Amino acid sequence: MTTADPASTVKVVRSELRLQALDFWLRNPDYLADELVSKVVAGDLPESYLDVATHLLDDPEPDLRWYPMPRWHFGAYEAIDDAFAVLEAYGLALLRRLGGIVKAARSQFFLTTSGQAAVVNLADEPRLSWYVKQVKLVALVAGDDLGSALKRRQYEQAEYARTELGVDIAPIADGVRGRLKELRTAAKEGSRQ
Repeated sequence: MTTADPASTVKVVRSELRLQALDFWLRNPDYLADELVSKVVAGDLPESYLDVATHLLDDPEPDLRWYPMPRWHFGAYEAIDDAFAVLEAYGLALLRRLGGIVKAARSQFFLTTSGQAAVVNLADEPRLSWYVKQVKLVALVAGDDLGSALKRRQYEQAEYARTELGVDIAPIADGVRGRLKELRTAAKEGSRQ
């Protein structure tokens, strides 16, 4: 946050590219699970996150929340203006566009103090708390990476990369289950030696 940011805002995402990448992982738990597996393999997360990845794949909740996104020139994309307008109408978030009238150079998305309070309330709501937990995992795998870096990571998935423009990006749950099985088999064999 900077002094130039709107008053009563507490968090900001300064790139629509980053927001779209985060939204993709939120809406596609199998891709999020694969990111967790990759972070465990790289040594960035403890092995206990393999169980979290398995849960993302096997728990019925993610299937209920799965909401595919189409692929466009810069990866997974869906217009967010309508959804963000609802958040703005209730004072939960603000959207600011920098640049000219014809073309915005940058979009910035701000969470207000009211929005932050709503998140706390969501965490206590049994039917909606899933989103709060999921967002924490998305933030964990995204870290501080720029939107371009997040999109690059998403394009490393063959299924994602080969999806035709305008077509929903297909799930990868079976491939992630295969990775998890291989890792667990290797761990068992390693413990026997």
